[in-house]
Amino acid sequence: MNQQIILNPLLSLTLILLISISFILIGIFYSKKYKGLNNYLVANRSVGTFSLTSSLVASALGTWILFGPASAATWGGIGAVIGYSLGTAFPLFAIIFIGKIFRNSYPNAKSLIEVVRLRFGNHIFKLILILSIFYMTIFLIAEVTAVSILMNYISGVELWITALIVITSSLFYTLYGGLRASIITDNIQFIVFIIFLLISFSFLFSFNTNEFSFEFINKNKPNLISKDYLPNFTSGLTFFVAVAATNLFHQGNWQRVYAAKDNNVLKKSLLFAFLIVIPIVFLMGFTGLVSVSKNLNVIPDLAFFSILLEEEVLTLSIIIIFLAISLTMSSIDTLINAISSLVIVDGKKFFRHNHNYLKISKQIIIALSVIAFFVASKGLSILYLFLLADLLCCAAVLSVFYSFYSKSFSEKTAYISIIVGLIGGLLLFPTPDFSKSILIGIIIPISYFPEFVIQSLLFLSFLVATLLPVLTWKVK
Repeated sequence: MNQQIILNPLLSLTLILLISISFILIGIFYSKKYKGLNNYLVANRSVGTFSLTSSLVASALGTWILFGPASAATWGGIGAVIGYSLGTAFPLFAIIFIGKIFRNSYPNAKSLIEVVRLRFGNHIFKLILILSIFYMTIFLIAEVTAVSILMNYISGVELWITALIVITSSLFYTLYGGLRASIITDNIQFIVFIIFLLISFSFLFSFNTNEFSFEFINKNKPNLISKDYLPNFTSGLTFFVAVAATNLFHQGNWQRVYAAKDNNVLKKSLLFAFLIVIPIVFLMGFTGLVSVSKNLNVIPDLAFFSILLEEEVLTLSIIIIFLAISLTMSSIDTLINAISSLVIVDGKKFFRHNHNYLKISKQIIIALSVIAFFVASKGLSILYLFLLADLLCCAAVLSVFYSFYSKSFSEKTAYISIIVGLIGGLLLFPTPDFSKSILIGIIIPISYFPEFVIQSLLFLSFLVATLLPVLTWKVK
């Protein structure tokens, strides 16, 4: 594993522990005064504009923004940057309209899955529940893996140590205080994140005054911003569709829809969060364009850090630790509480037995956290699995949300459309080396297809998974 050790491992470990313990104390002590299942699940439906805005932003932006957008930009160009930023923010904008419908039509609901069950029935409900939990579990693994690799890169701290600290800390306060604890820590994590991100970019601009521009990119790597560079379009659309679809299924967002004090607070908070997220993700992606323009051999996943830590400034390494731990814990506590709420609210309808689902949800979360710890400790790449999780959500997104605008849209039609989308997308989804797919290269020889198709398997798989279900909507 590549390393650029700037911080002493002991200092780095001390900072990780201090930050994590701080959030544990804040989350537990704040949520002590808010008891009951309604507080645990939807914060008693009383969250105001600032708290909801900061929580939505903190939950949407995990450690992945330090890696993903910049990495995608190194090969996907400006299109990937735009697609990533719009894809991350779009669900927040869409929920402004969908969220109001949900709150008015299903005022007592607590999750998207519960609304799907009330709208359709048990068949679609079970399918969407499984897809949602699978996606969020992969997201959990990705966040822990990313922060563990980052800490190892800048200070040499063993992967398993960072993974153990951030998972255990997040479990402590989230399983105790639920959504209340998640939102208060999100508020603080949001403030910390914004302050340190501004400091980081002020350093970037000061170090790279002449390089942080489109002129510099056009001089050294012009294809990345050229309208003739095909990946600018295919990667942009792929990331937009993939990220937008999966975030629309993120239960953490829907918990916050029902946690808002009223529809006006929800609308303002979502709009503010939308406007905040776009420039942050765009700037993070832009660093990837600059990085690969400076060094053609840059490691994509480390593109952002290769220019931020170019001068090996100790202060910046400390800032990165604050950024990374805050981002990771804000995402992890959201995921923990989101999965927990799904089990609590919908467990009885899934298993058809009477149990203590609050207790069962905590047991399930701990089991999933053990899996996340194990994978993160190995430093395995999970990008491929993450893309697969995105594909599953893409196959369901249009059918599920269109159903709330069409009274005649039946459960049978929705179920068939999702299965058709899944099959179509999986047939085209590339193998781990991205050289072929089940349909192209395995069932049918790759020589039968044009070069564009062979080079665009990921793009085509997402396009087919998302749009193919529409063709089945006339089925009765």
